[in-house]
Amino acid sequence: MKEIKPVEIKENLIDLIKNQWMLVTAGNAEACNTMTASWGFAGYIWNRPVAVTVVRPQRYTYQFMEKEDTFSLCFFDEEYRDVLKLCGSKSGRDIDKIKASGLSVNYTEAAPYFEEAKLVLICRKIAVSDIDSSQFLDADIDKNYPNKDYHRSYTGEILKVLEKA
Repeated sequence: MKEIKPVEIKENLIDLIKNQWMLVTAGNAEACNTMTASWGFAGYIWNRPVAVTVVRPQRYTYQFMEKEDTFSLCFFDEEYRDVLKLCGSKSGRDIDKIKASGLSVNYTEAAPYFEEAKLVLICRKIAVSDIDSSQFLDADIDKNYPNKDYHRSYTGEILKVLEKA
């Protein structure tokens, strides 16, 4: 993988997140977990490039996101769709998803990421906030939460971008 600057990302991030999905991964060499996500965004705020992802409190990855200072967002070629389905349908409480996926974990900036990814965003948490339904201006948004299990939003400064060479 080669390192590029955030402004050099050529992929359409909306397409990557919404349609191709991503793995949100946090942890350390002793323990880490990953989950598939299709909600989030990237941009520029507070004079730095950032990526934002959301995790529901009941997800096993939540405890890793809470504990660690860094996380990764990994995007894959279509050939990894089954891996993304596995990581989105099984809990790390029940199985070792990383082992079951066959993916290779590596670490940079203390964040776990997957060597097979085509694009990796390594992020350092700089802000967290809980989704508050009282702030929704469009009532339809609440339909995404039939169980009222609102996400926690994690804003991460993008420390490093890795791209498949």
